[in-house]
Amino acid sequence: MENVFLRKRVRNSPAYILAILVSLLAIFPILWAISSALKSPQQQYQWPPQLVPWPIYLGNFSRLFEIMPMGRYLVNSTTISVLSMVGMCISSSMAAYAFARLHFRGRDLLFGVLLATMMIPYAITMIPTFLIFSRLKLVDTYIPLIAPNWLGSAFMVFLLRQAYMAIPQELVDAAKLDGASHFHIFLRIFVPLTMPTMVTVALLQFLFSWNDLLGPLIYINNPDLYTVQRGLSLLLGRAGTGIDRRGISMAGALLGMVPMLALYIFGQRYFISGLTRSGLKG
Repeated sequence: MENVFLRKRVRNSPAYILAILVSLLAIFPILWAISSALKSPQQQYQWPPQLVPWPIYLGNFSRLFEIMPMGRYLVNSTTISVLSMVGMCISSSMAAYAFARLHFRGRDLLFGVLLATMMIPYAITMIPTFLIFSRLKLVDTYIPLIAPNWLGSAFMVFLLRQAYMAIPQELVDAAKLDGASHFHIFLRIFVPLTMPTMVTVALLQFLFSWNDLLGPLIYINNPDLYTVQRGLSLLLGRAGTGIDRRGISMAGALLGMVPMLALYIFGQRYFISGLTRSGLKG
């Protein structure tokens, strides 16, 4: 038995080695950004390069906050991302429940039309959407960045619908016999049982909103309303051409990366489980 196990490990060793190499290639830019953000200006140009900075230098972060109000940008991005995440979870989950459990004429056709909207490039709807918000006098506010997420997303509805379809019909029938309405069934059965998928939707939407650069570029002109990504796009120019330019830029990139890494580490188990569960049945 041990020989069979050993032969299997040896046979799979090339795949393990390849997976390790690919993982190192994927994580190396993150490690290099962390290393560069914690290096002094002299260490930045040291040869051979020093991957592990020592001593740790925090001057890049202080210089970053001197040349731009990064704290305000972090608050702005957090506000937009959290409100967008809440709106996406509420709207997409309710639409997914309707497509999964409510029976009405044209349901499958309407769901197909909804999925077809994912094939429409954003560049086609960008100008008409801007004109709508411009006529409503909502440009230079956060509403154009938040409000569309309160109307759901085809991809998020699809993920949640797949998870809702996997819930046994017997649970729904038992709840109906007890006199529960659709709202109570949705709130007390579907939401708790599909919480991993809901967390997946929340993490994905937070990621999309946090990393969005095009939206703030289109709708935000007031520097006090800039997001982290909008501020990072200006960072290279404000950092100048000094010897500490590279360290300041990496400090800004790291600061914009940390919230997403923290959220992913916190919700990794739910994220993977949610993606797996959403593809069980459809």
